[in-house]
Amino acid sequence: MGPLAKIIAAILGISFFVFVTFFGRLPALRHTPIAFLHRVIWVHIPNALYKVDLALTSGRVTSYTSRFMNYMLYDRHPTVLIFFFLLLSVGEYMYLPTAWPQLSTFHKVAGSFAMVFPYVFLYLASFSDPGYVTPANHAHEMARYPYDYTIFHPGSECRTCKLLKPARSKHCSVCKRCISRLDHHCIFINNCVGAGNQHWFILLLLSTGALTVYGGVLGVSIITAKITEQYPYWSMWPWSANGGEGIVLKEWLLLWSWGLQDMVSMGAVTFLAIMTSPLTWSLLGYHIYLIYCGTTTNETLKWGDWQLEMDDGCAFKRTMPSDRVKDSQVEAIWTRWPVETEQIMLRTNDGKPPAAHLILPGEGEWERVWNLRDVENLYDLGFWDNLIDVFFPGYQFRDSQTPMSEGSYTRKRKKRKGRK
Repeated sequence: MGPLAKIIAAILGISFFVFVTFFGRLPALRHTPIAFLHRVIWVHIPNALYKVDLALTSGRVTSYTSRFMNYMLYDRHPTVLIFFFLLLSVGEYMYLPTAWPQLSTFHKVAGSFAMVFPYVFLYLASFSDPGYVTPANHAHEMARYPYDYTIFHPGSECRTCKLLKPARSKHCSVCKRCISRLDHHCIFINNCVGAGNQHWFILLLLSTGALTVYGGVLGVSIITAKITEQYPYWSMWPWSANGGEGIVLKEWLLLWSWGLQDMVSMGAVTFLAIMTSPLTWSLLGYHIYLIYCGTTTNETLKWGDWQLEMDDGCAFKRTMPSDRVKDSQVEAIWTRWPVETEQIMLRTNDGKPPAAHLILPGEGEWERVWNLRDVENLYDLGFWDNLIDVFFPGYQFRDSQTPMSEGSYTRKRKKRKGRK
């Protein structure tokens, strides 16, 4: 295996490992090879190594390693953020000296914007308030979303912050704060992704993905131009070289290596950009899909738990009356959200409907639920309104003086879009 093939294999291996690490626990991938590999990498292999370490050092190496990994992954520190910043800046430092003199004026201007935007959005995503819930803004956050009585029920208090949890909020064990509409804590920005900065995070992914594609395509075009100038029969694809007759793979790779010999640094960054670009676009696509579904990473895990309850036959729902009187002690009387819940869903331990003598919200008979498609997602208003909610966190979907029954919002509420 030549140097070029080794670089490509290493980049592909790292990218695939990162993909499995980030996506392996998603409920949508629970019964896929990705989930299996995640368990192998993060459960079975560590358990096997622990048994070996237990026999050799009484578990000391595992203990030190565990503390280090917990610090890296579950403590708030800028190590990974600095690494990400250096990956961008050092990559550009290696790439530009060779590429810049060969670029047209258009590509110099466009490339400058492409390089600047990731830094801007990285700063905004990292240092913006992600949506901290504090005593000062607690009433405002309580009025951001109504409780759906499915994955968010009123009256739950955060044991750390000593505040009632607003709908869609979650306490982050890394930031030690409750976050409004928490999606996840991201170690790459050393911050939570929540209602206050999710739009900056989405733009960071978009700008980084655009930079990797743009830089990769420009780098390949510079390298291929050099090779074809010396060897006109060569082509970027081995089967189309030599006038369509093709050339053997060994010769094709040899000419690639020749093209890279005077621009090794730029070539390495080019291939890094090309190989890591799918990971960036996959993350972006995943978050756009979450917006389309009107949910978050945190809520997706909760919906996954509900599906397990449904599989066991322990999930029940019934109608929530539209004219119900809210308890102002545990939920906001008015919220900016244009719709209110039409259902309440509960789980039981014995697989039987909740007992009739229990005083529970809702009216009518309890209906057993078998699939997430049969459950209303209160927070899904349709893709465009979901997008507005993400990019304009303070947007008022209805006037504060307009009662729900008199509102002009006529969009039909959505059932959940398939199984998560």
